[in-house]
Amino acid sequence: MSAFKTGNPTLTEKIFDKSIHETAGAFGVMSIRGTMNKFGFLLVMVMASAMYSWNLYAEGNTSTVTTLMIAGAIGGLVLAMVMMFKPNWSGYIAPAYGILEGLFIGGISAFFNQMFAKTHPNLVLQAVGLTLGVALSMFLLYNFRIISVTNRLRSIIMSATMGIGLFYLITWILGMFGVNMGFAFDNSLLSIGISLFVVGIAAMNLLLDFDSIERAAEMGAPKFMEWYSAFALLVTLVWLYLEILKLLSKLSSRD
Repeated sequence: MSAFKTGNPTLTEKIFDKSIHETAGAFGVMSIRGTMNKFGFLLVMVMASAMYSWNLYAEGNTSTVTTLMIAGAIGGLVLAMVMMFKPNWSGYIAPAYGILEGLFIGGISAFFNQMFAKTHPNLVLQAVGLTLGVALSMFLLYNFRIISVTNRLRSIIMSATMGIGLFYLITWILGMFGVNMGFAFDNSLLSIGISLFVVGIAAMNLLLDFDSIERAAEMGAPKFMEWYSAFALLVTLVWLYLEILKLLSKLSSRD
């Protein structure tokens, strides 16, 4: 089922194939509109909890925000893993995931905002705007079939995404042994080029997510897959935002 080849590990053929064999009559049938409505709800959850962390940081409660960030990152990862194995639980878990993810994003955003408060006070706002703009652009490109999601395109995006994941894993492991790979995180032209590439791949993953959601709806996946698909789309959007924020911080550091 090549339709479900995607770089997003939460949207896989195995998960959708398993869900289709559930008793769809007991849950209803998945729709694109229902998925997007639930995605909008999750996005509100993320924004609300992110603002909470942001306000705590602004009030000087940095230790509390750090704790919430760690709890959000670990808790979000745990809930994501649970949903990957139990997608029928997504309706209960996805909102909690959105809240935890927001706590993490809010803290990270507040940190970057303070770091560039004097030189680039609108850095976070620009990152949010660019993320939404890129997401909307990719949706329009997909919706009007300006870019067609072919098997070859899927393979290219999947390979690039796995390569990025492997690169980050190697960097993390080497960092634990004191090996500094600063060229990937400093403000050099090479580092900026890497970030631009990663942002591009993250944006292209949105195309694969849209395609997987549309195919699943056409195949009559159970209703609970709307929550799961909304969660999966949120994963990609959060990744895109964090990469754009990182890219803007590198560019700002060169001024």
